[in-house]
Amino acid sequence: MLSYLLRRLAIAIPTLLVLIVVSYVLMHAAPGGPFDSERALPAEVMANLERKYGLDQPLAVQIWRYLVSIVTQFDFGPSFRYTDRSVNDIIAQGFPVTLTYGAWSFLVAVLAGVSLGIAAAVHHNSFLDYLAVGVSIGAQVLPNFVMAPILTLVFTLWLGWLPGGGWQGGQWPYLVMPVIALSTSFMASIARITRSSMLEVLNADFVRTARAKGLSRRRIVFRHALKPSMLPVLSYLGPAFVGMITGSVVIDVFFATGGIGQFFVNSALNRDYPVLMGVTILAGALTVLFNLLVDLLYAWIDPRIRY
Repeated sequence: MLSYLLRRLAIAIPTLLVLIVVSYVLMHAAPGGPFDSERALPAEVMANLERKYGLDQPLAVQIWRYLVSIVTQFDFGPSFRYTDRSVNDIIAQGFPVTLTYGAWSFLVAVLAGVSLGIAAAVHHNSFLDYLAVGVSIGAQVLPNFVMAPILTLVFTLWLGWLPGGGWQGGQWPYLVMPVIALSTSFMASIARITRSSMLEVLNADFVRTARAKGLSRRRIVFRHALKPSMLPVLSYLGPAFVGMITGSVVIDVFFATGGIGQFFVNSALNRDYPVLMGVTILAGALTVLFNLLVDLLYAWIDPRIRY
């Protein structure tokens, strides 16, 4: 296990380096620049700005300096648009917000999705199965950009129960709608995967043997069938968690939470290269980290797996 962990970490470093280089090249290849506007700046002013931020250097030199700054100082550089703030400051402000409602969304999606999937599989072809499948399908066809306005329309405009946006330090009334809007589609996918996997495990030979021994259904499901049925779910949970943390652009923009997704959108529109790169690197690092954690959990759930 330790040697596998070290090998994966050794692979993760060059993977992130390749991600940084490719992202940097693609951003600079896109039309336009960070200082373009409807009214063109004088050539002297543009030259001074490019010199200040090192954009007058060859692309290879810019990439090398950027990599050295990250590796040696963990510094993503200054923002082109927020002149008094660095990328580290922007990430430090927005990421805790996104992490808060993303973690709650992940918890709700896993608990609700796994529960629906288990209930549907245990009561196969019953009313409960059809109900769970129907709820999953309904949640699947309502992604966050559809759920967000529906929730606002119902709970804010019609009922007046919840605020339509804002953050206010993460108080629960400001958390409810972002969490529901973000978790529903992920919950549906988890429920479908759990149901399919649980049905397969319940038809396995060792489960038949457990039934023949007279074990109760509860003991069979939670003691013998749950762990092996979670392997396909785990494969989905790693990317799903990263998607909830970094893919919540709609939630940040629609509910004005101040999360990192809103900075990502603004940086893309404004060609703010450092902020865009900082968020991209954060998403890549989280993806590598959580995929590694999922792989390590495999061995804990299934003793047959060895690295």
